[in-house]
Amino acid sequence: YQDRADSNNTNSSYYRMHQTIAIACSGPRAMVSLASNVAKSVWVASDKFVDGCTSSAPVVITTFQLNRLLKSTGVPEDRQVSEEELCLTSLAVVSTLLLYYLWFGKRHLNSRKALAEDLRFAQAKVHYLEEKLLLAECDLQDLDKRQQPQKQQVRIFMDGAYDLMHYGHMNAFRLARSLGTHLVVGVNSDESIAQCKGAPLLNDSERLTMVMGCKFVDEVVPACPYVMNRDYLDYVIKKHNIDYVVHGDDPCIVDGKDVYQAAKESGSFRTIPRTEGVSTTDIVGRMLLLTTDHHCTDVDTPTRKNSATRSASTRDLICNNNINENSIINSYNSVNNNNYFLAQHSKFLTTSRLLRLFSAGVKNPTKDDKIVYMDGAWDMFHPGHVAILKAAKARADYLIVGVHGDAVVNHHRGMNLPLMNLHERVLSVLGCRHVDDVVIDAPYIVTSEVIASLNISEIIHGDRSDWFSLSDSYQMERKKRYAVPEEMGILKIIRSPSDFKFSHIVGRIQKNQKAFQAKFTKKMKQEQEYYSNKYQHQNISELSQESGLETSASDSANNTSEAASN
Repeated sequence: YQDRADSNNTNSSYYRMHQTIAIACSGPRAMVSLASNVAKSVWVASDKFVDGCTSSAPVVITTFQLNRLLKSTGVPEDRQVSEEELCLTSLAVVSTLLLYYLWFGKRHLNSRKALAEDLRFAQAKVHYLEEKLLLAECDLQDLDKRQQPQKQQVRIFMDGAYDLMHYGHMNAFRLARSLGTHLVVGVNSDESIAQCKGAPLLNDSERLTMVMGCKFVDEVVPACPYVMNRDYLDYVIKKHNIDYVVHGDDPCIVDGKDVYQAAKESGSFRTIPRTEGVSTTDIVGRMLLLTTDHHCTDVDTPTRKNSATRSASTRDLICNNNINENSIINSYNSVNNNNYFLAQHSKFLTTSRLLRLFSAGVKNPTKDDKIVYMDGAWDMFHPGHVAILKAAKARADYLIVGVHGDAVVNHHRGMNLPLMNLHERVLSVLGCRHVDDVVIDAPYIVTSEVIASLNISEIIHGDRSDWFSLSDSYQMERKKRYAVPEEMGILKIIRSPSDFKFSHIVGRIQKNQKAFQAKFTKKMKQEQEYYSNKYQHQNISELSQESGLETSASDSANNTSEAASN
């Protein structure tokens, strides 16, 4: 090595490297010498680095500005900072932070990761315990119900005509049942209704079917008198073990007599708030205005009343059900504009809370349940709908019903249909006891994605429809809608148990159009007076409360001023 070093530059790195190796191999004394040489080299290098930094323009400018600031604050010159002190201080701070990060930084990162993992595990455990707690509470409630004696049952009685039963009636049943545990509903007979307010549109059997199909009703009493006397009320209370008789908060006067006077005198009468924004009168008004237009609003356009604008759905309705087309148009022309807008725009306000209340009792299907799906418009929910849903439920463990949107129904059925908007129709279907769940604004064409998403085992369709019967156009439309389930072999066409259709209601109204028109006008006037009096009374009460508060405030101010002057 020495010969090779002599032949080359003795100060070369090659020579120094092998000299270091030779010293390292010569024992402890050599190691001490090596360490001192390394320290000397580091010191020299750092000294050169500091000299370079102190002589650099940025450091000189920074030091000058810093000393200028210190001088302005009163620091003497011998206490001011030099360039070397600034560089050493900065180097010490940077070195300290770097060493801290190298020694402890990763430790903190690992600690944070461990804490985050522990937090996720704790959250999952809390979620699991919450589910266990909910299951335990449900089991406890079921145990309490089984242990409760039957005597604690509170039985509620409610009666009415329930002609053209709608979701407003269903909501009344729900409210009445909330006052107790068992709801008994009396359905007035055709004879008693005819004597008091004219013949109903639906007969006894049809109205009973609708009431029995509501999931909020536990028991039905047929052929109840429209006006209950004291003897009949005592008979009902005794036979059915009734605790309270319930009716809406709107007055029910016939021939100047309160229908529920006997119940009020007995002290067993209770009232529930009326479902505002919907009534049988309103629905009859919508049917009286049934036209050949597609949700039209321009009542003065004669061309829209022309037979040339008639939809295929309208032709099927007229031809298949022997309904006079002119009577539809004349009924439209005979109604004033105020009633027209009443029939066109529903005043009912659907809230998420009401949807939740109507969805009470809806449970998720189990993995072993046979899920059956059935879709449709379900406009003007009637006995035919209840019958077909009952037949579909008999084939299913879990029945899901799809309700088509307003635009889809109007596109395929024309005229001013649907009579009820999507939310109104959804509430009507949710109130049916045979339905387990509802798809809101269901797709018109059933696809494989819909079938897979809902885990559908079978799709049901009736052999008749409200508007098309068994025409060729309807058969082609049905094949288009259910092409996928038919190919999969899960489409089943079942016989409709009832031949009742929407057109039957329309036909009955049109046969007695003048009578229903007069009745509609009279009832509309009564309803407007009821709402006007109700909200006027509320406004007067609010104003009186505000004036009372102002009077008390002024009295208080006067007393305060008198006390201050005293």
